[in-house]
Amino acid sequence: MADTLNVKRREKLGTANNRRLRSTGHVPAVLYGHGEANLSLTVPSGDVLSVVRHGGKLVKLSGDVSDNALIRAVQWDVWGKDVLHIDLLRVSEKDKVKTKVTVELKGSAVGITEGGVVEHVMHEVEIECPAMSIPDKLVLSITDLHLNASLFAKDIPLPQGARIVTDDQTLIVHCVPPHIEAEPEPVGEPAVAEPEVIGQKEREEAAAKAAAEAEGKK
Repeated sequence: MADTLNVKRREKLGTANNRRLRSTGHVPAVLYGHGEANLSLTVPSGDVLSVVRHGGKLVKLSGDVSDNALIRAVQWDVWGKDVLHIDLLRVSEKDKVKTKVTVELKGSAVGITEGGVVEHVMHEVEIECPAMSIPDKLVLSITDLHLNASLFAKDIPLPQGARIVTDDQTLIVHCVPPHIEAEPEPVGEPAVAEPEVIGQKEREEAAAKAAAEAEGKK
């Protein structure tokens, strides 16, 4: 289901004007595609954030422009909090588009009861599907995922008319034994060499020689 964005034409362009626009709670946008002229638009920032945060891709434009469009690109600020600009691609019911969609895991893996840990490796895949039926997300059940088992892109259920573009052998999730870090080897105190008494070696050798000579005179 497409979300609706109320848009207005944007006559004043440029960085300074875009900054003023954002200060009023709006986001600059550009609409292009289908061989038609590019249009500079403005959209309420709250509406844009609402669509983007729930993973919406397809939108219906109303207001100064009436059209169907795909959110093709979103530019964020450096903190990833506010949308600075969006690109909108015109689409029709006959169009097929390629787009990335979030993969959501559903259920509790049986492998957890077998002592495993679930690792969600890939959170997004690319699919091709009719523009009017782009899903907000793809749901993959992990209920039957056992310890040391894996699920791949090919295992994700797709909506009718869609196909996976991402390599179907791409690992999405697996259940693995927990990683246990080895305890560090105990570090003993470093061996300290006993200090050598100066002249001690010579005295010991002299004493041994004298003892040998005395033994020989007996």
